[in-house]
Amino acid sequence: MPHPEPDMPRLNVSHDASDGVSVTASGCWQVHALALPGVMPALMQRIALPDPSAARWDLTGIEALDHIGAQWFWNAWGKKRPPRLMLAPLQEGHFHRIEQAGELTLPAEPGRTLSLALLWHWADRFIHHLFGLTMLIGQLVLDIAQLARQPQRGPWKEISANVFHAGYRALGITALVGFLIGIVLSYLSSQQLHTFGGDIFIVNILGMSIIRELGPLLAAILVAGRSGSSITAQIGVMRVTEELDAMLVMGLPHGFRLIMPKVIALALAMPLLVIWTDAMALLGGMAAAHLELGLSPIYFLQKLPSAVPLANYWIGLGKGLVFGTVIALIACHFGLRIQPNTESLGHGTTISVVTSITLVILADAVFAIIFSGVGFR
Repeated sequence: MPHPEPDMPRLNVSHDASDGVSVTASGCWQVHALALPGVMPALMQRIALPDPSAARWDLTGIEALDHIGAQWFWNAWGKKRPPRLMLAPLQEGHFHRIEQAGELTLPAEPGRTLSLALLWHWADRFIHHLFGLTMLIGQLVLDIAQLARQPQRGPWKEISANVFHAGYRALGITALVGFLIGIVLSYLSSQQLHTFGGDIFIVNILGMSIIRELGPLLAAILVAGRSGSSITAQIGVMRVTEELDAMLVMGLPHGFRLIMPKVIALALAMPLLVIWTDAMALLGGMAAAHLELGLSPIYFLQKLPSAVPLANYWIGLGKGLVFGTVIALIACHFGLRIQPNTESLGHGTTISVVTSITLVILADAVFAIIFSGVGFR
């Protein structure tokens, strides 16, 4: 059975020489009636008066009134009661609540300029994280010293498991990315070298750029996004589920059983991943050079040892060791500072990956400055 149409809201405006303008309202002044097409424009046209608040308003004939209808009258009156207003007893409550609420004001937009308080907040957070990371490194040194004194009590199973997860399971993605980067770098370099007749120097460019820079950097960025985020999320979940507190209750220190195995595992796995990434990138570059310039793979392999001094190889392995340690420390640092809620878990994982990649690039720049005169003929 269809619902009956609501009674339309009506306004009757009359002009009297002695009493002035009188506005009489009747009908249904509820939201379902006011929302009908054409109702609101017609009502606004009816009260197009020079001063609506000076008119005499009679609302006693209204059959039904809700807050939306009362708000419409309030806006028409200029957000104040007119002096000559007649209301039914049940209508008084609507207008009383509107008067008590007052005018809604939006909060002012915060300034976009840097303030002293904001700078102090950033500095305080930086000092807090720096202090926490320093304590983590100090505890790691003590744990490694304890492991050296009592190797039979070391967490070797945890170290082995972390090497498997951070190293072996990352072989596929590092091989794919390294191979594709080698193809891209070789293809772009060969086009420029062929223009100047320097095709044979493709071995020098690929060897130096991949073994010294791109190989360690690519492996570190992939491990930071893959293993670093996993470590932060794992420790964060242990914080949410109170497993970290349970470890302390059972007398299991976080550093020796949780932090140190992850740091040692990444420090061991990263140099191996660097070797693997270098090999895949050189393989991709060799394939692209053979297709683009016609250089045979045998010539490429024969020329590579003389084009790239052995010092670059050791620099790349050293970068892998440092990068792995940095990623593990940052991941554990932010994992231990996650609060027991899901929002903090997501935010902590994101900031951990971003910070790890930033510090890896910064460490790579330090390596470039320190070893600027090493590894060149």
